[in-house]
Amino acid sequence: MKAVAADKIEESTNSSRKRFSTRKFRFWMQIVGSAITVWIGVEFIRFVNYLESGTAGASVTRPPGVESFLPISGMISLRDWVLTGTLNTIHPSAMVILLVAVAVGFLFKKGFCSWVCPFGFISEMIGNIGDSVVGRWFKDKRLKLPKLLDYPLRSLKYLLLLFFVWAVFWSMSPEMIREFITSPYNKVADVKMLKFFTEIDSFGLWTIITLFGLSIILRGFWCRYLCPYGALLGMLSLLGPGKIKRDAGACIDCGKCAKACPSFIKVDKIKTVVSDECTGCLDCVDACPVEGALELKVVGRKKRIPKRVWAYAIVFTFWGALLLFKLTGPWENSISNQEYIYHMERMDGPEYGHPGR
Repeated sequence: MKAVAADKIEESTNSSRKRFSTRKFRFWMQIVGSAITVWIGVEFIRFVNYLESGTAGASVTRPPGVESFLPISGMISLRDWVLTGTLNTIHPSAMVILLVAVAVGFLFKKGFCSWVCPFGFISEMIGNIGDSVVGRWFKDKRLKLPKLLDYPLRSLKYLLLLFFVWAVFWSMSPEMIREFITSPYNKVADVKMLKFFTEIDSFGLWTIITLFGLSIILRGFWCRYLCPYGALLGMLSLLGPGKIKRDAGACIDCGKCAKACPSFIKVDKIKTVVSDECTGCLDCVDACPVEGALELKVVGRKKRIPKRVWAYAIVFTFWGALLLFKLTGPWENSISNQEYIYHMERMDGPEYGHPGR
């Protein structure tokens, strides 16, 4: 048996060295996505400072991509679009980015989380640090909560998602939707989001510190247990066409795929990976030493999807769709600099508080 396994590995060695590495390509795509996010953040800070200075100095343009941090506004815009057939122009990019991420989630599992999302990238980097720290004391290098704790905690992100869906698509009337969209709060929600970080209070700071610490101990703590965005994409991924399949006849039971999986999925024990936690990163396929033992396939078809095709398709679908909307609209919001200044000067007023508070 060992001899057969050795033969399989030896046969795959030469081709494995030449195979496309999704892990390396994904890492650089995460770097690109994070760099774009940082650039958007810096430009938005410059824009807000420009407005706070009374538009003194060289003109600074607001980057519409900052609306990727306004998923609630995006959901409400989606509801309004369904009701009226018209996309509001307050924060149009928020809904566009949400829909593109949802499309990627359906077509490529939770590909947005593992290939694009900067928070997913940060979570992975923190997890790598945690693995090296935990590995000094534990043989398996990665800590995972027992099922009695893991499953209830994983339900938290779904409860958060259900709350937002209920609040936006059920409890809010069309009049309330329209009132929120045109409210002073929503018009400067992007500025308030920035102020949360630049003028963070002790509660917010300790929350971030706590999440950082838990993410070191338990890999992907935020993504696995608390992120409602990830919950939505995870549910959609179960309906998607792409699935990772294991050929039991070719598999040598080395367990490398399971060890490589950032979501703790026991890939080496199942025939088809059907899990809301699978991010479509293909780390398991990359780690497999036997060609053909672990492959990505379309449901109902025997033909495999090459890793290179999957990787390029995720990148081009997400960034290509955003570029298309940027060029053809809707993308830019309709709030003038003067209106931003008017609202920013009054943001401490009660009408700019969180709705429902």
